[in-house]
Amino acid sequence: MSAAQATAPVSLRPAYRTQAAAQTLTVRVYRTLDELKAIRSDWEQLLAAYPLASTFSTWEWLSCWWRHFARHRKLLVLGLFNSSDMLVGLAPFAVSSENYGGVRTLRVLRLMGDGSLDSDNLDMPVLPGFEILFAESVLRHLKILRAEWDICELNTLPPISPAASLIAHRCQSEGWTFFEDTRTCSAISLPKTWPAYLASLTSEDRNNVKRYRHRLESRYRVRLSRCSREDEIDEYLNALFSLHQGRWESTGQPGSFASGERRGFYRDLSASLLSRSWLELWGLKVDEQLCAVQFAFRYGDRVYQLQEGYDHTRRSDRLGLVLRSEVLHKLIEENVTVYDFLGGADKYKARWGAETGHYRTLLFALPFTAGSSVLWIVRKAVGGKVWLRQHMPSAAWKQLKHIAHAVGV
Repeated sequence: MSAAQATAPVSLRPAYRTQAAAQTLTVRVYRTLDELKAIRSDWEQLLAAYPLASTFSTWEWLSCWWRHFARHRKLLVLGLFNSSDMLVGLAPFAVSSENYGGVRTLRVLRLMGDGSLDSDNLDMPVLPGFEILFAESVLRHLKILRAEWDICELNTLPPISPAASLIAHRCQSEGWTFFEDTRTCSAISLPKTWPAYLASLTSEDRNNVKRYRHRLESRYRVRLSRCSREDEIDEYLNALFSLHQGRWESTGQPGSFASGERRGFYRDLSASLLSRSWLELWGLKVDEQLCAVQFAFRYGDRVYQLQEGYDHTRRSDRLGLVLRSEVLHKLIEENVTVYDFLGGADKYKARWGAETGHYRTLLFALPFTAGSSVLWIVRKAVGGKVWLRQHMPSAAWKQLKHIAHAVGV
């Protein structure tokens, strides 16, 4: 299994199965950050026991994201507790009003962190042994809360997320309207030594790593640096924003950091991650000027690379290549086992030894609802009305025709 596929699924231990089967879970709904903050320590304990935990499921990431991107979204987080009042599962949902697929404005239930294109690997952490009860309880409670949402779209789930697999299975077995998509991601499985990593590259790429570093060092004073203090954050982020924007604006595009919300998110997130020793904010200083910056973060022995910027006016110096090779060298020395590029499978990632994997997207709605009908329109209308009429229940087909007529589809 590739690094991009995360870790292997953990089998349920008999003791956990017995424990979970004998219990009924209590569901508590959290609608504000202050309410969520009250279970922060329980949340951290849950992540410590969840094999697929990542930065994207932490309080640090999600609370910072919410403060900057909430807009008109409403929290609808489900916390599931066992008979001992232990948090055994968390479904961090949020609801937003959207013109879904250009068809109709609906209330869309998403994972907290989704909607700004900043988060990957979003998930629903659950204590091993409670997966089945968790999935059953989440769907049962979504039925209870059906007046608050129309369509559920869960993006960038890990492919072996136990909650995702069980929710997908139950949606289909219970007759919910359900679809699934995948999205490509990529990551490098790092060996134990730098020479071993270099040996895994093609001869051309291996030579480029050495050649461009040596050439840069022969012309300038070159230094790799890492942000280690809160009073350094602005220096690194200002350079990142400027370098990233400069490259994209030179091509006539706005760039990610044209958004004030995103710049604010990165500043708050950097301070929060640094306080946990999770921040991996690196810079390449050439004659003491930051000419390339990489924004990443660590969780366990995995590093997630999110953004980078380099001086695009000095393409021949290959500043981005030199910075990445130096960062990888340091991370291997620090026993990091995976360098995760997150979404996408660009050619340059493969040249660094990245293997492709995928995220899952689950889309579902309760049957015979407006959400269900719109999902059918968005997913199948392009394929033709004949296919729809042959495969949809007659009641759903009648409702679909009514909505399609009303919105002019």
